[in-house]
Amino acid sequence: MKRVTGIGGIFFKAQDADRMRAWYKTHLGIDVQPWGGAAFSWTDDAGKPTGGTTIWSISGPGEDPPPASSAPFTINYRVADVEGLVKVLREEGCNVVGEVQDSEYGKFGWVLDPEGNKVELWQPPPGQ
Repeated sequence: MKRVTGIGGIFFKAQDADRMRAWYKTHLGIDVQPWGGAAFSWTDDAGKPTGGTTIWSISGPGEDPPPASSAPFTINYRVADVEGLVKVLREEGCNVVGEVQDSEYGKFGWVLDPEGNKVELWQPPPGQ
């Protein structure tokens, strides 16, 4: 079974999210949008778009905190079969959090790594 195929997004918490967003926009040139993050479009070696994005986002205290983890970040990994992978992770004794959720953005599953960091598994919707 193929497991992780790429990174779908990086999400982290900050004590002062507006200040952090402004710093990243000013000093690193990240095009922070009003929703609190940016979308990086994928390209091939020649710079031609390949049809995917990686999301980068900062949230403040009380704004959509990562459940079941005290870590200030969540990395979202792209996978081909989230339900199959979650099943295998459970069989391997991993700490799977909750059940797979299906939404318009795809299917999501979660597992905690050995240090309690939340790992998000994302299966994009068909055609993405």
